[in-house]
Amino acid sequence: QVQFVESGGGLVQPGGSLRLSCAASRRISSIYIMGWYRQTPEKQRELIASITSADSTYYTDSVKGRFTISRDNTNNMVHLQMNNLKPEDTAVYYCNGDPTFNDWGKGTQVTVSS
Repeated sequence: QVQFVESGGGLVQPGGSLRLSCAASRRISSIYIMGWYRQTPEKQRELIASITSADSTYYTDSVKGRFTISRDNTNNMVHLQMNNLKPEDTAVYYCNGDPTFNDWGKGTQVTVSS
């Protein structure tokens, strides 16, 4: 099993940027796909970005061109650079594998508002 701790969220104005980080409790080099997910009270948790161990990436349409996922296998970290943030990006953000492990972290709240 593996545990994840997300950080880096906060309150930001529309058009602003945030960088989220995820620390894993064990080596992620053996996890083929790592992903960032987000959840709101209105929507189920959804995968918004993922990265393979070969650094191939996937982005859902709503974040394509604005978000960048990266992984640091040496330090067992996954990051999500979020630029040009919009109010609809407001959510709790989580990281996990894809497919997901059973244990989810607490997530990090991102609020985009003026």
